[in-house]
Amino acid sequence: MRERVSVLMSDVRPAQPYDLSGRVAVVTGGSRGLGREMVFGFAKAGADVVIASRNLESCENVARQVRETTGRRALPVSAHVGRWQAIDDLVETVYEQFERVDVLVNNAGMSPLYNSLGDVSEALYDKVFDVNVKGAFRLSTLVGERMVADGRGGSIINVSSYASLSPNPAYLPYAAAKAALNAMTVGFARAYGPSVRVNTIVAGPFRTDVAEHWPPETTERHRLTYALQRAGEPREIVGAALFLASDMSSFSTGGIVRVDGGPM
Repeated sequence: MRERVSVLMSDVRPAQPYDLSGRVAVVTGGSRGLGREMVFGFAKAGADVVIASRNLESCENVARQVRETTGRRALPVSAHVGRWQAIDDLVETVYEQFERVDVLVNNAGMSPLYNSLGDVSEALYDKVFDVNVKGAFRLSTLVGERMVADGRGGSIINVSSYASLSPNPAYLPYAAAKAALNAMTVGFARAYGPSVRVNTIVAGPFRTDVAEHWPPETTERHRLTYALQRAGEPREIVGAALFLASDMSSFSTGGIVRVDGGPM
């Protein structure tokens, strides 16, 4: 029996490493937090990267670090993803510089604080949906159509939140916007398949700069309500992003990958 097992194990081939060589990845909200981690993850896997956010200086700093540490091309672009024209300009800039996009990550988002649902103004509500939904819709449409037309296909990754699956009054507009993003994932997968794959990462609590504003009892709440009993470290988003961006996920589309620590 032992001899038979050893033979079978010798036939198992190790998984191929994530390889994005020769590809171009665009990450919105790419200058900080989870977006920044994905930018570096893609670059280390061989991709050239576009870092997009409203703060050009922050994008430039990340781009410089990418070039210095990985040797990959890195393009910083200032873009407000809640504005239609800004998205159109972003896409034109990227295709002028690289002539292609292979991976698009709709990571930019916002979850504003408010005292009660009655305090949510029309302007605040619209802003939440503009940044979390409208931007991802327009960007996925422009890039997805070009991915299909150029014959190379590609991967679109939406970054959602566990709030979309378990809405709470404290962040209801945000939860609703992310739920819309989940729905768009399925629709775009059907619209641009089979050559373009579209998937969602549902993120849980991560110790990004946002964690600095968490109340003191947050750590204990995570310990009691999450299977892993903690918040995630930003780098822990990278594995799922690389899986969805690369050919390792060639039979995955229209799906949700939860990277949320197992809320109970």
